[in-house]
Amino acid sequence: MSASVEAPVLIIGAGPVGVTLANLLGTYGVRTLVVERSTAVFDFPRAVGLDDEALRTFQATGLAEEMLRDMIQNVPMRMYTARKQCFAEILPSTREFGWFRRNLFSQPLGEKTLRRGLARFDHVQLRLGLELVGLVQDEAGVTATLRDEAGAEQQVRAAYAVACDGGRSTVREMLGLSYEGRTHPAKWVVIECDQDPLDAPYTALHCEPERPYVCLRLPYGLRRWEFMLFPGEDGEQMLAPDKVRELLGRHVADPAALNVIRARVYTHNSRVAGSFVAGRVCLAGDAAHITPPWIGQGLNAGLRDAFNLGWKLAWVLQGRLRPELLASYHDERHAHAKAMIDLADTFGAVLSQRNPLLAWARDRFFMAIRNIPKVRDYVLQMKFKPMPRFAKGIVRNTGVAGRDALVGRMFIQPNVEQERGLSQKLDDVVGARFALLSWRCDALAGAPAALHAQLARLGCDHYVAVRSRSKGNEAGSPMPGQLSGTVIEDLENTLHFWFHGKDVDWVLIRPDRFIAAVGRRADAAAELGSFCEAVLAPADTAQPQAAAHQSLVQAEALAA
Repeated sequence: MSASVEAPVLIIGAGPVGVTLANLLGTYGVRTLVVERSTAVFDFPRAVGLDDEALRTFQATGLAEEMLRDMIQNVPMRMYTARKQCFAEILPSTREFGWFRRNLFSQPLGEKTLRRGLARFDHVQLRLGLELVGLVQDEAGVTATLRDEAGAEQQVRAAYAVACDGGRSTVREMLGLSYEGRTHPAKWVVIECDQDPLDAPYTALHCEPERPYVCLRLPYGLRRWEFMLFPGEDGEQMLAPDKVRELLGRHVADPAALNVIRARVYTHNSRVAGSFVAGRVCLAGDAAHITPPWIGQGLNAGLRDAFNLGWKLAWVLQGRLRPELLASYHDERHAHAKAMIDLADTFGAVLSQRNPLLAWARDRFFMAIRNIPKVRDYVLQMKFKPMPRFAKGIVRNTGVAGRDALVGRMFIQPNVEQERGLSQKLDDVVGARFALLSWRCDALAGAPAALHAQLARLGCDHYVAVRSRSKGNEAGSPMPGQLSGTVIEDLENTLHFWFHGKDVDWVLIRPDRFIAAVGRRADAAAELGSFCEAVLAPADTAQPQAAAHQSLVQAEALAA
């Protein structure tokens, strides 16, 4: 066995969740090793949908625009009755987080973009062809034993390990963690062809009892079908060319003319691990939870994991955050992951109904309510989607109901202006760190130097004051006093309505863009001080603040 290799973070699995996490850690300046058993990206029909939260995650890594190059944005989803009548269309107009809510991509292409992104970081390494064969942990770290394709073994010592190794996670099994839920009895065959033969630029869920199926357009002229298989139909036999043509025969004029480039059989699962954190090992993506694809949230849920976990690992390793607060990753992600699985199960049960009588009743119900304005808006804007919100974790609750309802939610991302004529998304202004955002004031005016020092240790030395949009070359809305940070203008009045509607003057935003604390100007020093006291690691355990800050600034510049 070769000598031990050391890395602060070891990521096991280089799928989209693992590599996104590695890009985030690279942005945060954390030395990271990613290992993957396979030597190439799987060229299978896999995830196709990315939501606005996912794109905001990629934005934090500096890769959003590159990912968009291989993506179709703002794609509607339609649901059809057994008689092929459209009873619902989902096309959210909101861009509250800065991006469209429904976007389609090809996972193999996306994974390649994410892997190329790792090349920007000298402190992040991707090693392929390595299989995990052993994992032990102690109070100081984790020791992983890896085996290469030639059978040679080596050990890696890490402060923390993250399992991103899929639904059949080797790490989860080694840790003895439960994976609770069920495997659905029906299998599905997924078929992709090129040179899209249909003029249907949307995702369609066809709720036909005869054989429920999904049909959608993908980038670069690809078309995907997903067909339910019935009891007695052998999955492998259904992939034979004649069976594939038979499945497609009812939907295209000449199935024999199609160039099928991918076909695979999948089983739907609804499962969630009992815990996402076990000592110094965390689970993310399918290793932590797996969901049927009905609402397109499988990969998106994993990317939420990466965004939530990445900054916490970095802040703990940099001596900013109390190590025990890493457990908040489970507290903040487990319940929401389960809620998304439950919603997908409900969608699947309703839309894949095979009983003709029940399907008829379902169709009549949905056709009857589709023109009720509130119902139509509820579906069209995807308001049925459970939005992440955590009442406990790395947040500051004050006992004031209106304010506490704001913490633990993702903050909006409007376009703002820092320099005249230059419109930017808010996250690009505040950077990959904590940010204190104040509305038409300096929330830290008169604050003691000790609080400024605490915020700097937290990674919040970038204060942003927002003022209303000015007219022409006139000065914007007044900003009293001498400001201690950046001044930006609210281009679209979005921040104006948010702050006035919530009756607060300032908001502390975490690196994953969730609200950590809010308040009025008069209580800013006290509330921010209390938050810092609760989450900051003891000063004697932190690395020198200047060095920690410099690593983050350098990594941000590199990502940009």
